[in-house]
Amino acid sequence: MTIYIDVVLIENLIMNYIILLATGIIIKTKIKHLRLILGSLIGAIYTIITYIITIKIYSNFFLKILLSIIIIYVAFNPQNIKNMWKQLIVFYLTSFVFGGAAFALIYVVKPQDILMRNGLFLGTYPLKTVILSAIIAFIIIIVTFKIVKSKISKKDMYKDVRILFEGKQIKLKAMLDTGNLLKEPITGKPVIVVEHTCLYDVLPKEILNNLEQILGGDFENISEEIKNKYITKLKFIPFSSLGKQNGMLLGISPDYIEIIEEDNIKKIDDIIVGIYNKSLTKDGRYRALIGIEMI
Repeated sequence: MTIYIDVVLIENLIMNYIILLATGIIIKTKIKHLRLILGSLIGAIYTIITYIITIKIYSNFFLKILLSIIIIYVAFNPQNIKNMWKQLIVFYLTSFVFGGAAFALIYVVKPQDILMRNGLFLGTYPLKTVILSAIIAFIIIIVTFKIVKSKISKKDMYKDVRILFEGKQIKLKAMLDTGNLLKEPITGKPVIVVEHTCLYDVLPKEILNNLEQILGGDFENISEEIKNKYITKLKFIPFSSLGKQNGMLLGISPDYIEIIEEDNIKKIDDIIVGIYNKSLTKDGRYRALIGIEMI
């Protein structure tokens, strides 16, 4: 069987690109097609090198892990290790689906033209077969992801939360926000975002009605008694969101919060309440946002 290196390069470049594109769509990261092409090219070149040069099994395994990390950094430029591992896991899961779909289709079309060398499947099947299998796998992944996402019920998305401050407590409805990765920068404690109007019964109105001034370092409207009591408890939490890349929330440590479910109450001590000075929804369906890690 004659294998053409340029064909192998193009096949792997196309397949890698579609895998990275699907990964980017699933994790909802900003996609830069040039970076995806560069990451795909790195993977394709490695495939050719692996085919030509026999590499020991243990070395091959670690090289593949290292290669995957390099591809992720080239394609998506993750800002921290946590994002990198998240992208890497989705990349591998996506690759497994693509590999299964591609191999199945190629095997059905021309099983006699498949060659395995150094753990790689190669063959003389038409390039259009590779492209078609990649498109089918892409559709399967995106449709499956949307179906799974739609199966998350409203009951799973909304939680009853109780917040306690100095013996006083409030109970409100919070939405599970997978995009809420806020942490207080000094302690690293997770942040629950709460509308300021919900906190009138447990925190001084002088603080809640002057959030912007306090964030700017202006305590003119705050009495000395309140200032002395709370100034060491206040936290400044930077955040980024759509339309506001360099925002700041005023935070404060509660005694603890409780996430209430039908048969379980989860108590969280190490947490910060981020005070939001607007409404999270027009209809008041929920008044707070909690991150997935709190659940």
